[in-house]
Amino acid sequence: MDEKQIEIISKASDIFMKYGIKSVTMDDLARELSISKKTIYKYFEDKKELVRSIVATKIELDKASCNIIINQCENAIDELIQISKSIKENFGNIHSSVFFDLQKYHQDAWRMMQQHKQEFVHQQIMDNMNRGMGEGLYRSNIKTDVIAFVYVNTIDTIFEKISSSNLDHAVSEIFVEIIRFLIRGIASETGLEYLKSRIKLEENE
Repeated sequence: MDEKQIEIISKASDIFMKYGIKSVTMDDLARELSISKKTIYKYFEDKKELVRSIVATKIELDKASCNIIINQCENAIDELIQISKSIKENFGNIHSSVFFDLQKYHQDAWRMMQQHKQEFVHQQIMDNMNRGMGEGLYRSNIKTDVIAFVYVNTIDTIFEKISSSNLDHAVSEIFVEIIRFLIRGIASETGLEYLKSRIKLEENE
């Protein structure tokens, strides 16, 4: 993938996130990117392929970001908090129609997202549960596979609600609250005290 292709993916992604996917034509993209449609079609057969490439790129970036966070964070709770911040940055200004457009008009890309959640995200949550229990920050009797299943399916429910435009809150805010809710539900007394101190620290920053 050369620099121009990467640039088109990056800029087109920003435009789709801001305005939605269906409402933006290839002519709109060419105008916003200050390039010809011919240049876009040089790298992507059609809009569907461009959307698939954007989703695939975002998935790889998400994996890389999660791995960096896991390696840098001192414990499991910090890990989840930092992941929620990463999600907040990535989904801060996303248009509410994006998920609906993906699900209805770009099913290949939608299935890629679903597979990513069911496999990578599910495993990351299970690994985090095991880490937290080993650190004494989570209750020792939690069922990691159940928690991971609930988390992933909660995300699916949120996507469904966002797709039907039934939610007024920013996607980023919703994910932050989900992470905090999750931690409170699985944390030991030590973990709860640590979470309180982290939230207080963030509020004072």
